[in-house]
Amino acid sequence: MSDPTHPVPTAGVLLAGGSGSRMRPLTEHLNKHLIPVHLRPMIEYALGTLLGLGLTEILVVTAQRHMGQIVELLGSGRRYGEGVDLTYRVQDRAAGIADALRLAEPFAAGRRVAVILGDNLFDDDSLGAAAARVAAAPEAPAGVFLAEVDDPRAYGVATVEGGRVVAIHEKPRHPASRLAVTGLYLYPPDVFGRLAGLRPSARGEYEISEVNDAYARERRLVWHPVARWFDAGEPDPWMRAQRHVAEHPARFGPERFARRPAPAPGPAAARPTASG
Repeated sequence: MSDPTHPVPTAGVLLAGGSGSRMRPLTEHLNKHLIPVHLRPMIEYALGTLLGLGLTEILVVTAQRHMGQIVELLGSGRRYGEGVDLTYRVQDRAAGIADALRLAEPFAAGRRVAVILGDNLFDDDSLGAAAARVAAAPEAPAGVFLAEVDDPRAYGVATVEGGRVVAIHEKPRHPASRLAVTGLYLYPPDVFGRLAGLRPSARGEYEISEVNDAYARERRLVWHPVARWFDAGEPDPWMRAQRHVAEHPARFGPERFARRPAPAPGPAAARPTASG
């Protein structure tokens, strides 16, 4: 259990691996996360989300062949604000989100972790307060951010009963809801013990949905709705993300990509609105 007056500090983890096969030929010679979304590389939107949670110590995980490109862009992190410190780790194989997250255990060093996928773009001012609320909760829960989508079969899908997540199913043929699990996750320090016990799925990957489902079955998975979210690692949502950013420039000004004060815990939110 955590002490709500002194919550366990949180480290940020930005996952930028994968082959980018769905974005070819753009990714033949360029890391998917460096593809522009309007005027900025995709990965900067994910980094901006972590900075908006008040985080300054962030681990970036990517493949060896892309590491030079990522480091050249992001550098030490200092240009995003005084005190922002980026660390890098090579992912030797592409074996799923959970496998990449395992690499963050030494970096986390007993802290909670906020994990974001580098191709996920969020436009929601409530994320920081929601993350602070999860970090301060006495039961030391995990947290997910849900978005209502038209076809959830491509995602982890949440089953919610009485305001609680009771199950997570990865890419179900017959989804129990339209609530997709987005690429922003909050975990207590015990997540690394769970990751160590995972076995590969039928796809040969270590599934983060299996971790989330375990927390759900223990009633330790809380959720927050997302106002606007784009899974920009595929052509169609990438184009929608481009249009959204271009049409709302005031929401993506320089302050969005800079260090910000840690938010105070906010109230629990109601059901989600549709994603973009």
